[in-house]
Amino acid sequence: MELHEAPDPGPPGAGQLLLKVEAVGVCGSDIHYYTTGKIGEQVVEYPFTVGHECAATVIEAGEKTEGFKPGDRVAVDPAMPCYECDQCLAGREHTCRNLKFLGCPGQAEGCLSEMIIMPARSCLKIPYKISFSEAAFAEPLSIGYYAVQLSQINAGDEIAVLGAGPIGDSVLISAREAGAGNIYVTDKINARLDIATKLGAKTVYNVNRCDAVKEISSKEQDLLDIVYECCGQQEAFDQAVELLKPGGKLMVVGIPQFERWSFLADHARRKEIAIIHVRRQNECMQPALDLISAGKVDTERLITHRFPFEKSKEAFDLVSSFSDGVLKALIDLRC
Repeated sequence: MELHEAPDPGPPGAGQLLLKVEAVGVCGSDIHYYTTGKIGEQVVEYPFTVGHECAATVIEAGEKTEGFKPGDRVAVDPAMPCYECDQCLAGREHTCRNLKFLGCPGQAEGCLSEMIIMPARSCLKIPYKISFSEAAFAEPLSIGYYAVQLSQINAGDEIAVLGAGPIGDSVLISAREAGAGNIYVTDKINARLDIATKLGAKTVYNVNRCDAVKEISSKEQDLLDIVYECCGQQEAFDQAVELLKPGGKLMVVGIPQFERWSFLADHARRKEIAIIHVRRQNECMQPALDLISAGKVDTERLITHRFPFEKSKEAFDLVSSFSDGVLKALIDLRC
């Protein structure tokens, strides 16, 4: 990774905004591209700008961008759907046939730069009570919110979140606000489990030090209603199948580095477990911002490290090595 000069994006076209990027969050998918150069069939061709979690200030508004003006503060939804295909017309803009996504190879350059151009429809105005850092965290929070919404959680449901990274914590926060009963959280890093406890987890387990399935099963003899797999690990998928009660739901949120999941067909079949994949988020950025605005999300606890723009590589190296208790690293372009 290196920093280099590039031409300014130029004036925005109709329906577009020229944005001054203020803050960029480092996401796990960015790290996949950084360390392996790909996610599945999405392969990086260098040079390529990564980044998709950001907040910005409007520099210039193009035509047909009613409601936006220079100086507006915005959170950016990295998805740029066509709004015309069968998926968009069915209310599934996140699986748009012609989707362009910030920082996704073959679709759109990322936001880790001083200025970008985005469709106005992908920008959400934020009040001054929300900082740029908080607004940047709304994107991962929206994924957790969507995962909980998609699971059709009921008040009092007993759940587990496997993986206490930023997405797992976003699921935890969203499930807590949706009225979940006991929330169990697992991870391999104690610093992350400490944060999950402070965010409302009933009990946390370091899976390197105990048999989490055995421990949770002893407390929940009927087993769990929903398990959210948030780390992209095969062992977590296996644990989820064991933890779910008959008729339970396994929400697959994490992005694996391998090509295929596997599971014991007999166990999943006999329990009639529903396995549901979560693809980013759909219309959940505003609810995520509303949670932040209402003081329901302690981003100061979640954003553990901050870096100036010129030290972006240090941020990526820190996150990729899971060093220094990092949860969410943020690159602040205002420094």
